[in-house]
Amino acid sequence: MNNVLAVLSVLLKKAVEWEVIERMPCSVKLLPVPKGSTAFYDFDEYERLVEAARAHDPRTLLIVLLGGEAGLRCGEMIALEWADVDLVNRQVCVRRSDWNGNVTTPKGGRLRHVPLTRRLAAALAEHRHLRSARVLLQDDGQPLTRQIVQTRAKRAARRAGLAEGMKPGLGGVHILRHSFCSHLAMRGAPARAIQELAGHKDLAMTQRYMHLSPAALDAAIRLLEEPAGRLQAGRGVQDFGDVGETAPRDEKRSINPGGKLAVRQGFEPWVQL
Repeated sequence: MNNVLAVLSVLLKKAVEWEVIERMPCSVKLLPVPKGSTAFYDFDEYERLVEAARAHDPRTLLIVLLGGEAGLRCGEMIALEWADVDLVNRQVCVRRSDWNGNVTTPKGGRLRHVPLTRRLAAALAEHRHLRSARVLLQDDGQPLTRQIVQTRAKRAARRAGLAEGMKPGLGGVHILRHSFCSHLAMRGAPARAIQELAGHKDLAMTQRYMHLSPAALDAAIRLLEEPAGRLQAGRGVQDFGDVGETAPRDEKRSINPGGKLAVRQGFEPWVQL
């Protein structure tokens, strides 16, 4: 219905511009649309997908890992070059995107650096070639197209038993990126960190995933358990996701040179998927 209303609004404005009618007969407003939930693979589904992609071929495995463990968009995968991949420091620089053969900056207009998981770094090292500057190629040496990338991702999903009918939104490439953000949130990564890794232009986009973070919810409830006297005795406030959590001052986050962020309380670094 909103598509019809949008077309009607354009037609009426053009009619006024072309002096077919004197003025807009009415104001056309779009109907409110409830925001749906973002589909993503849960942890078990994602591991099944990785194994199915591995059994298919190295390129399909790279597509799944670049989306699911580095958060790359389809065009960013296609445009990725070996010069952007630092296997020594296990890091990839996302600096360009390919849209139907036209290379532009990534969505949002700025580059980003994403640490590589060990599994993704190993897959890139195994796939290393000198046939082109591009990482992902067809058999004839030409860059992959969006259709090829989508087809390979869907084929791996079907092979893993993750058909579209099982859950709305399954299959394709972009659900891999949703899974990347969702898995980080579910493992307690702060919203700001997810925003930087995913390349979201604003934090509002990232907030879609933060309801998945059990750490943020637990931290909020723990605030109710803190005695007022202890809060006034100089305890700091530790940001956990987008919810403040009281914590002793000696329990600070640290960021190491490799880009992994963890809390010195025995937690595994969240960047390890």
